Amino acid sequence: MSWLVALLVLSALIFFHELGHYSAARFFGVYVEVFSIGFGKKLFSFQWIGTQWQISAIPLGGYVKMKGQDDSDPTAISSDNDSYTAKKPWQRIIILLAGPLANFALAWVFFYAIALGGPQALSPVIGKIVPESPAHQAGLQNGDKILSINGKSITAWDELSESIKTSQGTLTLTVDRNGTQSFISLTPRISETTNLFKEKIQQRMVGIAPAGITHTLDLSFSETITYASKQTYETSFLIFQSVQKLLTGVVPAKEVGGVVSIVQITADATAYGWMSLLFFSALISVNLGVLNLLPIPALDGGHIMFNLYEMIRRKAPSEAVITKLTIGGWVLLLGLMTLGLYNDIMRLIQ
Repeated sequence: MSWLVALLVLSALIFFHELGHYSAARFFGVYVEVFSIGFGKKLFSFQWIGTQWQISAIPLGGYVKMKGQDDSDPTAISSDNDSYTAKKPWQRIIILLAGPLANFALAWVFFYAIALGGPQALSPVIGKIVPESPAHQAGLQNGDKILSINGKSITAWDELSESIKTSQGTLTLTVDRNGTQSFISLTPRISETTNLFKEKIQQRMVGIAPAGITHTLDLSFSETITYASKQTYETSFLIFQSVQKLLTGVVPAKEVGGVVSIVQITADATAYGWMSLLFFSALISVNLGVLNLLPIPALDGGHIMFNLYEMIRRKAPSEAVITKLTIGGWVLLLGLMTLGLYNDIMRLIQ
């Protein structure tokens, strides 16, 4: 059952992405011939408001086929007023951006729903202290709860960590120890550690680790807005970073996952409840938005680059160039999909 939910979630995310393209295209008067969830053989279809809506056999994405625009045949253009190619470059760019933006907006809605439901946060309670560290020398103990740093209230461990990393000079901590509050001063020390991508970095640290205690955040209306916006931004930035690290070789190719990994993770999240499902759905939605903005021909980002070139040079790239780049883009995409599928199979075998 959880795998079925995962497939439905993935299809819904693809649907909203393509709905963004569809809505923007219709707004600018572009005729949309086909709206498809999936690729390959058509399984089910119907006609509505002039468009063929269909579900196809291969659930690895979807597409909106607009008049005068066809990734499988870049030369299939049309000069009719209701065609994609007849629109101005800036209008085409908005149509192309609408898909990824729909994914970011949907992720925001998911994070907002999580905020309303009371998300869990790691409490700022110390669970381990490194010997001879600034925290140890200042007299901090396991079980101490940090209430504030330099007068700024601390409610979660990530706030505590960020305050230490970005601090300058000595810090004054308000500490709750067995119901008694006290003030402890210490100076963070620049030490070597590893980041999320296992890179060695220099960072201001005091030598503490969390106790693993969580609490439910009780957010006001404005705080739910802030929470959803912050989570959407941070996950987007993280995925952009991940792509950059992959391209520069920091993240090994074996870490690339395919649709099987996506479905499996979503299925696992389903088993843990609706909050986990919403979180991973938001993460995948942001992932779809970011990846589609990559400047690869055959993706939205590649088409945006073509239109930016036309705006700057005041002429469209030649059909020969577009065709070659689009074919190259498809080869790259198929290669990445094959790599992801191979890694998925190897993980299942192991």
